[in-house]
Amino acid sequence: MPELPEVETIARTLAGDLEGAVFENIEVRHICALEQPPEGFAKRLRGRRILSVGRRGKLLLLLLDGGYLFACHLRMTGRLYVPQPDDTPDNHTHLVFTLRRPDGRTFPLFYRDVRKFGACRVHTPEELACWPFYATLGPEPLAMSAADLAARLANKRGRIKAVLLDQKVVAGLGNIYVDEALFRAGIRPDAIPASLSRKRVARLHNAIQEVLQEAIAGCGSSIRDYVDGRGNAGSFQNSFRVYGRAGQPCTVCNTPLVKATIAGRTTVYCPHCQQK
Repeated sequence: MPELPEVETIARTLAGDLEGAVFENIEVRHICALEQPPEGFAKRLRGRRILSVGRRGKLLLLLLDGGYLFACHLRMTGRLYVPQPDDTPDNHTHLVFTLRRPDGRTFPLFYRDVRKFGACRVHTPEELACWPFYATLGPEPLAMSAADLAARLANKRGRIKAVLLDQKVVAGLGNIYVDEALFRAGIRPDAIPASLSRKRVARLHNAIQEVLQEAIAGCGSSIRDYVDGRGNAGSFQNSFRVYGRAGQPCTVCNTPLVKATIAGRTTVYCPHCQQK
């Protein structure tokens, strides 16, 4: 957390504030937030204009002039946001940026991370191509076809949930949306991908795209501390059919939902509606 819908929402809400702005000052308050030396990080950012704000998988990306790329992996509790006028940095605010708009006005941008698992970096175009994590990301689930998904699942012997969580297979999926998509597709999370028929893979492909699109429309899921780039909570958590509902009745058949552990993650599914 956050997963694809949350990062997409953050990118969309930040775009209006950040695109066209220039990094004027960079204050590194804690080096835990960086995956490169702070001096080089600040030097690469200072004076660069933000051309666009986007996403790749779960990465929040700011495309800068000169081909540079600011990448932020929020992981569990990271937040990149424009604070309210009366907000001040606290002990969990690890990076403070001052940006200048085209009209000359300046404004702050905070990176805050309570658990310190997230990190930011700035890459040259050449470095980006050599960054193993970025270079090996799988296709975007909203851009891939059912045939693409079938090809990526072919011959996979692990359990389907573990395979879908692998960012090299499909980029951006995490615990929440894999559980939700597998439920909609009627596939148990411990099913073997190679055993799934083309028809069931096509159903899974549709379910993945459907749940992601609905979650983006709901501005993501706020379970603990996720908010968008303007501090607003998402609402898709109100539409969960299985995630976090272990022991509760299935929304389709009323069978109690079962909890299991797959790929080290808590997993919830319906033993009646979902089959291997």
